[in-house]
Amino acid sequence: MNDNVPTSATRKPDLILLRDPATAPAPLVDGFQRRITYLRLSVTDRCDLRCSYCMPERMTFLPKKEVLSLEELYDLATGFIARGVTKIRITGGEPLVRRDIIDLFSALGRRLGHDLAELTLTTNGTQLATHAEALAKAGVKRVNVSLDTLDRERFAQLTRRDSLPQVLDGIAAAKAAGLKVKLNAVALKGVNADELPDLIAWAHGEGHDVTLIEVMPLGDVEEERLDQYLPLDDVRARLEQRWTLKDIAFSTGGPARYVEVAETGGRLGFITPHTGNFCSGCNRLRVTATGQLYPCLGGGERVDLRAALRSDDPETRLAEALNEALRIKPEKHHFRMDARGAAPALARHMSMTGG
Repeated sequence: MNDNVPTSATRKPDLILLRDPATAPAPLVDGFQRRITYLRLSVTDRCDLRCSYCMPERMTFLPKKEVLSLEELYDLATGFIARGVTKIRITGGEPLVRRDIIDLFSALGRRLGHDLAELTLTTNGTQLATHAEALAKAGVKRVNVSLDTLDRERFAQLTRRDSLPQVLDGIAAAKAAGLKVKLNAVALKGVNADELPDLIAWAHGEGHDVTLIEVMPLGDVEEERLDQYLPLDDVRARLEQRWTLKDIAFSTGGPARYVEVAETGGRLGFITPHTGNFCSGCNRLRVTATGQLYPCLGGGERVDLRAALRSDDPETRLAEALNEALRIKPEKHHFRMDARGAAPALARHMSMTGG
């Protein structure tokens, strides 16, 4: 695949742009009348870090032959766009370790301003310095960077890799390229709880928003999940002893609820799958790098889009698969973090689903 529109993708996208609205496919609306406009598309399960809350050190990754080609990923994306998806987030694993991934961004970026409103990604930042300018050129306006600590020793312990300098260089490169950066930090009891105020203050000083996330019980990570879990209600209470937090209506289309920090002038988000269920407003679907569509991050329900793509009638089969996904999308997840020694809620690792 090169910097042009993928060859296999030239079959349908222009037709989608020109399609008569009266005959266009029905928008994606689930059984609870939630309109789906947001696709999180994983391009790989591979990652160059080994965060202790995400995966084990000796992680087994998928054989490359099981992963969708970039052309297939593009075809999937255009199928979702045809059904009303206006925002696509490229995820992983770490998406920027995928060879030629900028080609996919460039191809999708050509749809911006037509039937796609936003193209973005979530990254760990290690490869961002190399790709920031190309991402901006492709039409990406903002990126989420996962960063749980600014302490190099703690970062190496948490991620099992000494890569903090590369991540900070990546964040700086993204800012220099004109990309809006938001930092995502998983709040971890006994690990980074003491550092969160300083991380927030540093980020706001650099002009970056921050979102704090409660740890999610996905996959076997060789550690006790309950020992990692830090309720964000507790974090917010501590932050309010230092700062003035004002609830605001700001949203990026995801599940975070935001406050403005008066003393720093920056925004701070909270993603609370445990202490504040946000499923009633869910507007997203997730597709893995193997083409498995998970209607809910916290559920085992799935639909095989790869089989649809590789069938003799991909357009019809994909439409049927998306309709089935809408039918089985649950009302909410059922994460629990109250039992020591409990098995993970799902065997599937976060790096497989793409967050």
